[in-house]
Amino acid sequence: MTDPRTARAPATPLIVHDPFMSVWSHTDELTQSWPTHWTGKNQSMSGMVHIDGKAYRFMGLVTRTGRDVPAMRQTGREVTPLRTIYRFEADGVELALSFTTPVFPEDLELMARPVSYVDIEVSSKDGSPHEVSSYIDWSTNWATGNGETDVIWGRHRAGNVEALFVGAREQTPLHQSGDEVQIDWGYLYTSAEPGVAVDSAFGDARTLRDSFATTGSIPARDDVREARPLPMPSHGHRGLNINASGIHQERPAYNVCAWSRAFGKVGVEVQAFRLLVAYDQVYALEYFHRRLRPFWSRKGQSAIGLVEQAWAERSALYARVADYDAALIDQLQRSGGDTYARIGILAFRQCLGGHALVEDLDGKLLYFSKENSSNGCLGTVDLTYPSAPFFLHYNPALLEAQMRPICAYAMGGRWPFPYAPHDVGQFPLANGQVYGGGELTEHNQMPYEESGNMLILAAALAERTNDDRFITEFWPLWEKWAAYLVKSGIDPENQLCTDDFAGHLPHNTNLSLKAIIGIGAYGLLCRRLGKTEEAENHLVIARDWAAKWPGLADDGSAFRLAFDKAGSWSQKYNLIWDRILGLGLFPADIARKEMAAYKTRQDRYGLPLDSREHYTKLDWLVWTACLTDNQADFETLIAPVATWLDDAPARVPLSDWYDTQTGKQTVPGGFRSRPVVGGTYIKLMLDSMGK
Repeated sequence: MTDPRTARAPATPLIVHDPFMSVWSHTDELTQSWPTHWTGKNQSMSGMVHIDGKAYRFMGLVTRTGRDVPAMRQTGREVTPLRTIYRFEADGVELALSFTTPVFPEDLELMARPVSYVDIEVSSKDGSPHEVSSYIDWSTNWATGNGETDVIWGRHRAGNVEALFVGAREQTPLHQSGDEVQIDWGYLYTSAEPGVAVDSAFGDARTLRDSFATTGSIPARDDVREARPLPMPSHGHRGLNINASGIHQERPAYNVCAWSRAFGKVGVEVQAFRLLVAYDQVYALEYFHRRLRPFWSRKGQSAIGLVEQAWAERSALYARVADYDAALIDQLQRSGGDTYARIGILAFRQCLGGHALVEDLDGKLLYFSKENSSNGCLGTVDLTYPSAPFFLHYNPALLEAQMRPICAYAMGGRWPFPYAPHDVGQFPLANGQVYGGGELTEHNQMPYEESGNMLILAAALAERTNDDRFITEFWPLWEKWAAYLVKSGIDPENQLCTDDFAGHLPHNTNLSLKAIIGIGAYGLLCRRLGKTEEAENHLVIARDWAAKWPGLADDGSAFRLAFDKAGSWSQKYNLIWDRILGLGLFPADIARKEMAAYKTRQDRYGLPLDSREHYTKLDWLVWTACLTDNQADFETLIAPVATWLDDAPARVPLSDWYDTQTGKQTVPGGFRSRPVVGGTYIKLMLDSMGK
């Protein structure tokens, strides 16, 4: 079987924390392209090594004036949930490059810390000593989105910790929102291991890279040509114990923060060059016109203080990362096999990297998803719904923190409709729904979808935490949304569901399932609060509708896409929540009948979403594979995903929407790097719940 750690990935995560700090390699070899933001826009890093007087590159497309710097031979690539490791060799020297991102979802302080560690390790492969030095740099486009913006840069020190920082000269936090946008405010920080002799410099990329490629070293000074000192930007560097020397405005150019280390003679014993990269956004989000700091800085910690803390905790975190990765990969393999482990490994950082964590002014936790490569919506309910299994499994507090903004918005007096909103804004501005008709019209809303989602998630959250405070706080909403579903009936009118790319569809059988289960979920919420009569009334409605549903949807060998469309079919992924919530509304024969039909309809790269098109959704596919609670059924339905991962022509972060016959993205530039892939953790969640 394929080792899930070394198998091909459409794109490889390097440094992934949130929608702005999300950097990937889109080629099999790290020297075939520049690292980029998830959007494909350049966020370059360059890596080189000097071996016995000869330069090689191990990351990026660096060239010297007049001739190329040749690439080292890449001998391996390994991806785990929290790490990515590349291995190279040239001229008798082995080099390992690793990116470690300790984003443990159970530990909010660490998960929200925008720090990744980067390690370069070298050793002799042929047993002979070699003179070796190494180089790495980060481009200013990490902080500006392009190479033409004027920047300020400088150094900060805290004890023996030193960091280079850079950011746009004109700081305009939260001045724009959108989908495929890069951050152009805040400050990038890079730092090397304290107490180790290294060189660092800020300056022109060509000058610094050529210097290292030629001599194996960089100038031990910063490039201050045509620059003048600027005052310390106090809003960007908070806290105590900060000393800075040399903050400058650099002329528009392609500049980098560069670091190098001369190892001297390297033998068989591994020598290491250890660095880290961090990002201070200053302000992370706007929440109904209140600007909120990133979670890590909510109590006033400075960026250099963050770097200092990250270095102090490095050794302990590395041990924890190793144990966490090993345990999780083992759990994924035991739960669903090697293909499932491949999916889970790639989904882990991507799911977390599609969210941003902040704390409201009253101390309440807020966690916002971003609808990457769609429309940039923020806090979208039908992104929270598919990713919910990940958070129910690891940290339900993060699910509550995603639901809270929607509930606060719906209770705040602005939302005019009797059903749940779709979103609370466009990232990073959470100032009210932007999708469809927004607050103004009912055009292109998702009434059944979002109301059912919120009721189902509320019941799942209460069951998982055994804590009723959240549902009590927003009780009028659950009442209103359940009443909307009951009044609207078992047969949905012509409206959108979460699969809105397929357009409006009346009489949607899968949406009907969601409404039925949503009403049942409300019955469970009522029961928890001792509202016995109301609970039984709604559970009776849910049971009555569930009993009618098979007759309305039956199409012989399976169940229809829409009640009125004979010969149609669809994945009934919503049905899985009947089992998760323990409602028992639908007999197991329904799932078994569907599964038998699904097995006859698979394409090379998976089961289509429905009978209309040959495309699928990865999150829903894994949910559908779980419907029968049969391991053989599960493995049969996800087996084609391995072929897709091997063949996928679009080199993008894990797509959740692709063509099941060609493997291509359904539309050019289509869904990628979206947090909904957290939904693939539903199998692990079900196993842990014993359901």
